[in-house]
Amino acid sequence: MKKIIECVPNFSEGRDLEKIEKIVNPFRGKDNVKLLDYKRDEDHNRVVVTVVGEPDAVKEAVIEAIGVAVEVIDLRNHSGQHPRMGAVDVVPFIPIKNISMTEAVELSKEVAKIVSEKYNLPVFLYEKSASSPDRENLANIRKGEFEGMFEKIKQPQWKPDFGIAEVHPTAGVVAIGARMPLVAFNVNLNTNNIEIANKIAKNVRFIGGGLRYCKAIGVELKDRGIVQVSMNMTDYTKTALYRAFELIKIEAKRYGVSVAGSEIIGLVPMEALIDTAVYYLGIEDFSMEQILETRIME
Repeated sequence: MKKIIECVPNFSEGRDLEKIEKIVNPFRGKDNVKLLDYKRDEDHNRVVVTVVGEPDAVKEAVIEAIGVAVEVIDLRNHSGQHPRMGAVDVVPFIPIKNISMTEAVELSKEVAKIVSEKYNLPVFLYEKSASSPDRENLANIRKGEFEGMFEKIKQPQWKPDFGIAEVHPTAGVVAIGARMPLVAFNVNLNTNNIEIANKIAKNVRFIGGGLRYCKAIGVELKDRGIVQVSMNMTDYTKTALYRAFELIKIEAKRYGVSVAGSEIIGLVPMEALIDTAVYYLGIEDFSMEQILETRIME
């Protein structure tokens, strides 16, 4: 049976279309690799790529794309609303079909070893691949971002898992690991006050006493004159999207602010949206088996 792995690398470039195309090109025209989506965000100054395919083919394409990003992105001249510590900020591998999480972890370590040696790029393993509990959460690794990493990496507890303890001068460092599927879910607010978004994000995210499988930060969308609560829902089966949406609405009322809308970054499992639709429509005893596309694909 064919094994299918998904990879969702995040690159720190969302404005220069020529650079973005160069980074994405290694995922095109390859046997056993399918480029599903890539979405750039100018405010975040970031592009999120989604690819699937057979493990070895995806591995080679990812390694090639990382090399391009290291070559064309200079973080010394980079600014954006999304936290970042590397030209290739994070590379997660997600098991999709006929492949175990253990195999995904091993694949992530193979890629980490190769890119550290090939591109002189320090690598931190995170999530299911993490070498210690304090490295499971990407936010812990990324704290301090690119600028702060030059001092941070010298600390014994932050020695990289692969590569020397020396930040790449232009490409920074990268986090590579294996994880469950997550949903990048953002909720926009009708205000330009970033402090309100930060306070709401703090109350919504798990580390601040909020939802268990939710990570959140406040982000400015300067072009639109609004702010947003930008979230990673790390297990949508246990913390549904509608719970995060409703909690943000409740918190926003404290500041006399309303929700302007929401967005999904990249691809999303159908179940995550169906679950939310069932909640808002009040459908009783609904099953995924009632979805036409589910029955067609059987």
